[in-house]
Amino acid sequence: MFKSTGHADLPLHTGTVPKWLADRMMQMGTLIVESLIENFGKKEVLVRLSDPLWFQSLGAVMGMDWHSSGITTSVMYALKRGINARAREFGLCVCGGRGKYSRRTPDELRFLADATGLDGDKLVNSSKLVAKVDSTAVQDGFQLYMHNFILSNEGDWTVVQQGMNTETKTARRYHWSSENLRSFIEEPHSGVTGENEGLILNLTAKDAEATRSRILDFSKLNPDKAIKEIKDVIKHDDNKLIIPKKIITTQDENRELAEQRSIVMPFHHEVRAEDVNLKRLGGVLATAYASDPKDFESLLLTPGLGPRTIQSLTLVSEVIYGTPSRFTDPARFSFAHGGKDGHPFPVPLKVYDESIRVLHESIEKSRMGYKDKSECIKRLHTTALEIEKYCDPVADFEKTVDREWNMSPGLDGRMEGKIIR
Repeated sequence: MFKSTGHADLPLHTGTVPKWLADRMMQMGTLIVESLIENFGKKEVLVRLSDPLWFQSLGAVMGMDWHSSGITTSVMYALKRGINARAREFGLCVCGGRGKYSRRTPDELRFLADATGLDGDKLVNSSKLVAKVDSTAVQDGFQLYMHNFILSNEGDWTVVQQGMNTETKTARRYHWSSENLRSFIEEPHSGVTGENEGLILNLTAKDAEATRSRILDFSKLNPDKAIKEIKDVIKHDDNKLIIPKKIITTQDENRELAEQRSIVMPFHHEVRAEDVNLKRLGGVLATAYASDPKDFESLLLTPGLGPRTIQSLTLVSEVIYGTPSRFTDPARFSFAHGGKDGHPFPVPLKVYDESIRVLHESIEKSRMGYKDKSECIKRLHTTALEIEKYCDPVADFEKTVDREWNMSPGLDGRMEGKIIR
């Protein structure tokens, strides 16, 4: 199971996802979810979605902007469209969404509870509590505007929700999971992503138990007496405040966030060499361009399968089979299908469609007992790991990006509002 804790900066970006990308994101996201279910079970889907770094990598491999706040809303919209259409088959359903759709979450949860025999009131309370904690108990300057509740028919769930800070033009994404959830009010998050705003008031911290108790007692006071108490507090120095300094901590300190799950998403839009683990990218490129294509053709049963598609499928394979340590550089996954704004390069539609087709066929044949294709998808990841481990295939970042741009016209490269010719 992932120990999914961490934080990241997410610059606010405006705009919409064009239909040509939104539809492909839905297909690719649904196929990745389906593959996870086939290989590991539906609970693993919820565990992955509760990991901020894996989520960011998923969005990048789906062709969205690799670092912006829009990755959250676009990925969850794509998954809601794809998963809900096959909810009975998957045993999963996505509720809520952005703005007015988030307010429909309770009704959607009650409908699902009636259909599955789950406790609807408990689910609704869970949804409301996680929203209330991130909007009120954790006062970090971000106002929630998106809330997605992903539920399994066994009662397991994950929440992905996002808040906005209009002054700093940043967003913070919060992840919750029912897996091993000890308490809604005591260090409950599986992960937080967002810009480090420095000092925050976190009433969910374990050290804040005494403070929560005092606040509860304080709320029962006569209003006149409460006002008098507040005036008395103002007259005293900081070390006599009702809320002790101990629980006012930095984002890194509160909740004992593990450094290996932390990430800072930069404000620059383009993908730079420093945003990518070049050794890992080199392993992917070596798998695609240095291996004998026939090694994969015979297994994928796809004559003429080019190295560019193998490159994309290797990164898709890593999203499915990779361990938590593989997702510390989400920008690398944008080298699968580019980005809608042309960073690091335009979305190669021919490659994207081929990736969807091969992944779909591998799942279908696996269900019929023919494991060759699905095993080959997994082999792409293990091959890249072996190449990366036993040699030094560091990618030449600039040459890689230039090659992608040069190939873009022949691969039906497309950016938002542009077709590359």
